Amino acid sequence: MRVAVTGGCGFIGSHVVDHLVAAGHDVLVIDKHERWTNPKADYVITDVFDGPALDSGLRGRDVVYHLAGMADVNEVAADPVHAVRLNVEGVGRVLDAARRLNCGRVVLASTVWVYGATVGAGERTEDAPVDLGRAGHLYVSTKLSAELLMHSYREMYGQEFTILRYGIPYGPRMRDALVVARFVRAAQEGQPITIAGTGDQQRNFVYVEDLAVAHVLALAPTAANQTLALEGDTPVSVTEIAETVQHLVGPVPVRHVAGRAADYEGVTISNRLAKELLNWSPTTPLAEGIRRYLTWLDKDGAR
Repeated sequence: MRVAVTGGCGFIGSHVVDHLVAAGHDVLVIDKHERWTNPKADYVITDVFDGPALDSGLRGRDVVYHLAGMADVNEVAADPVHAVRLNVEGVGRVLDAARRLNCGRVVLASTVWVYGATVGAGERTEDAPVDLGRAGHLYVSTKLSAELLMHSYREMYGQEFTILRYGIPYGPRMRDALVVARFVRAAQEGQPITIAGTGDQQRNFVYVEDLAVAHVLALAPTAANQTLALEGDTPVSVTEIAETVQHLVGPVPVRHVAGRAADYEGVTISNRLAKELLNWSPTTPLAEGIRRYLTWLDKDGAR
């Protein structure tokens, strides 16, 4: 299959490209830089706001994975106007190019942070109702807006979509700002591990290779016009992450600072639909994933 991946040189995108290539697909990457590349993929170095370059990259493609955008919530908070442009207008530009060029489907990278805006009790599913008054962080608002665009383009123009709501990702090539990377770096440098808030807040972390596998499986017809939560199976507290890093890297103190404004508190999210439609399940335990990250740091982390 001929596929395009925006943001395919980034943390998650580069792993998606690797897995798509390994599965035998013809992959073209659209990105602003060439940080993590695969010699068997083709690359267009531009961004989604260059209309002619975007059209050229998407022309003749069966599926477009749209992973480009602002994913660091601290950067979103620091530059909200730019975040809206990247995470909302950028989605609109990709969708419209896909519509005009008859690309079969657009696969959107979303996030489980959107469940913080849902209402109800107990485990949340993909159809949990959203209360816009609970959106909280601007990052959530941009992702909800992007998801709405996907539905509108389906209703108005027949453009097929798949929305993948990522659990909290970690693994090789992750940004230094992500919590696991920060904790590992602190432990390696013999510095205190800093936890924002009490440390009791829980997340379901997903190893990046497990996420990448789901993207390949999402090419199946069963994923068309579906929203799928790619959530980890086991909730882990931030304190438990710190303890795991201390065990694997070395004992260092832990200090607590005030929590971030409008942070994602975490809710129980079902990944049952992804299991049923894609036969996908996360398979990498947290400790094993951190071990693999440490191995990568020793080998390639300085690239």
